[in-house]
Amino acid sequence: MHTSAASVRSGLRRMAVVTTAVVVAMSTVTACSDNSTPNPGASGGGCDTANKKLNLAFVYASTTQNPFQEMALGAQAAADDDGNVNLQLSAPTGIDGPKEVSLFQAAARTATDGVAYMTVTPDLFLRPLNDAVDAKVPVIAVDAGPPPGAKVKTFVANSNTKLGELLGDAFVAQNPNATGEVVLGNDIPSLPLLVQRMNGVQSVIKAKLPNMKISGPFDSKSEPTENFNAWKSLVQAHPDAIAFIGVGGQDGVSLPLIAKQTNKTYLTGSADLPPEAVQAVVDGKIFALSSPEHWMKGYIALHLLIKAKRTCTAVPEGWWNSGNLLVDKSNIADIVARQKSPESRKAWFKTEIDKQLANPPISPMDQAN
Repeated sequence: MHTSAASVRSGLRRMAVVTTAVVVAMSTVTACSDNSTPNPGASGGGCDTANKKLNLAFVYASTTQNPFQEMALGAQAAADDDGNVNLQLSAPTGIDGPKEVSLFQAAARTATDGVAYMTVTPDLFLRPLNDAVDAKVPVIAVDAGPPPGAKVKTFVANSNTKLGELLGDAFVAQNPNATGEVVLGNDIPSLPLLVQRMNGVQSVIKAKLPNMKISGPFDSKSEPTENFNAWKSLVQAHPDAIAFIGVGGQDGVSLPLIAKQTNKTYLTGSADLPPEAVQAVVDGKIFALSSPEHWMKGYIALHLLIKAKRTCTAVPEGWWNSGNLLVDKSNIADIVARQKSPESRKAWFKTEIDKQLANPPISPMDQAN
């Protein structure tokens, strides 16, 4: 079930304020109003943005898909923790790259204290990103890396190669027929992060099940109806396949439903945590979901923007590896409890937030995988 941006906001605004007392101070992109001045507070002076109402934004790819909704929930939680932030959450209804560019440009004009953004059409963002950075607006890329030539220097994301390897290993652990057929699907073949996930899955299958027939990866589409229809066609075209594995958020919704409707039995694995897919793990219809922990990305990105303004230090440069989690029968009860509400998410993630802020998992941007 999908939630609207409005319901995301209303649910999150009920959260209690939690203070994370960690200061991230690293060399980077501009954060203070006076971009050439080092931390004034460090020399006994005042930080002119320490107590002001901050105008921030999170612009994301679509209101209709769970991965993007999770990021928005995390962003709002970070804003609520600070307690003095005007956060704009904006996204098209359905993936629409040009529309999202317009939303980003509008946000960069009004959310002058910082913008975090997530897009599945990064190539459309080169000029808008550089215009925002040139206008001294701090910008953080989330989930999908900035396009080549972009002046954005901070990227918060999981390792998608590792995510794919986790899913591949989980599939091998099911002891499938070593000479059977596995059908692979990629929701957005043009998106590098999904290609990285798929490469991770394939590398494990090829290494550990060298005699298995791999079909695809096929374009399984990302919007719900198109995704269902694409997978239904693939299931019909590969009647003897023992497994169907996708690397996008909607695959874990469509494949169990198709199995139920067609009375077929096959192994299913996917990524992300839509409620329907989480329930399918509970029901034993999905062997594993490899979660990119999208909530964490939204939280960390907004926290970094806020902390930079509160301390007049710079946003850390590089790739902040926000982590992955394999969800299967061993931990599904814990994840069901975590996903119940905005409050339960924040309580569950607190330990990991504190850990990452205390020891920032940062690498050079070009090492993001």
